[in-house]
Amino acid sequence: MEIQRAAEVNFRKALMPNKVVLLLGARRTGKTWFLKKLLPKLGMPYLSLNGEDTSVQQLLQNRTVANYKNIIGENKLLVIDEAHRIPEIGWVLKLMVDEIEGLHIVATGSSVFDLRNGTGEPLTGRKKDVFLYPFSQQEYTPYENLIETRSRLQERLVYGSYPELLHLSSLEDKANYLREMVSSYLLKDILEFEGVRNSNKVSELLRLIAFQPGKEVSLDELSRNLGISKNTVDRYLDLLQKVFVIQKVNGFSRNLRKEVTRYARYYFLDNGIRNALINNFNPITMRSDIGELWENYVIMERLKFQSYNNLHSLNYFWRTYQQQEIDWIEDRGGKLYAFECKWKEDRKVKVPSAWAQAYPESEFQVITPSNYLEWIT
Repeated sequence: MEIQRAAEVNFRKALMPNKVVLLLGARRTGKTWFLKKLLPKLGMPYLSLNGEDTSVQQLLQNRTVANYKNIIGENKLLVIDEAHRIPEIGWVLKLMVDEIEGLHIVATGSSVFDLRNGTGEPLTGRKKDVFLYPFSQQEYTPYENLIETRSRLQERLVYGSYPELLHLSSLEDKANYLREMVSSYLLKDILEFEGVRNSNKVSELLRLIAFQPGKEVSLDELSRNLGISKNTVDRYLDLLQKVFVIQKVNGFSRNLRKEVTRYARYYFLDNGIRNALINNFNPITMRSDIGELWENYVIMERLKFQSYNNLHSLNYFWRTYQQQEIDWIEDRGGKLYAFECKWKEDRKVKVPSAWAQAYPESEFQVITPSNYLEWIT
């Protein structure tokens, strides 16, 4: 089954002459395959280069317009995969888009840090970010009926949605694939950053986060448990976001003293990676963490939906010191939408009284297995 990626719409809109499209996403989310299938459909001659190829790096070192025109030739589109491997790539791309009329450029990378930092200042006003995530339910929906979707939900809660899983028939193969992802690829990007040398501490940090998805995280507590400084913990968490492993969510407040904003919550961009880190691929009928799996899954699906559908929102959680809380808050231009994620539907959930009193104009909804598809597709 070949699934059309939802990012294609945003990609086509972003692709303009004398602009750079940064195609960003975790390793193995299908960026190279996405471009391979899409480029022939664009109807313009293109040149594709691999930034990991040392000959390509050497070819682009001669930073002159004449050299770049000679390389590009009659092509109207230049694609550089793993562009962050090329030294000073931002200045290279800036010279191209500024001086070669009508040129379209696409650069890919598995790290926001690498590409955005490498291209940041030189490409101000000249670039557009497009994100590619593991498959979303929005992308699955055209290829499966409602019965199939509901029957596959439990598997996706445990194994996630990395594209390669579609080609693996057994659950054991899928678990082994995810374990290999964690051991061979997950930390590869972050350990390449200067100053990050301790892979054991990063792995321990990820496992600590994996046991508490959607819970407030104390940097002081993590620092004590890991035996490293609070600043180092904060730095590792920041880098793990930039290589698309976890997603940080801050607490919401409009300056009410009773609202908690000191701590952040972290979610994994894919449930399968989270479960590989704690080495638990048991079916949900045998698990005590189904509530955490459900919350992580639907919130990350919502994040994908926002990205692919250009739903601009500031996202938060909300909690008071009196332990009233809401899992997910969306601030869309000042209008507040509150969502509580519940796997079990046998209990009526009411809007917390402190929230209702402080934000009476907001909307409140409970997201359950009965209605979640409306929220994420």
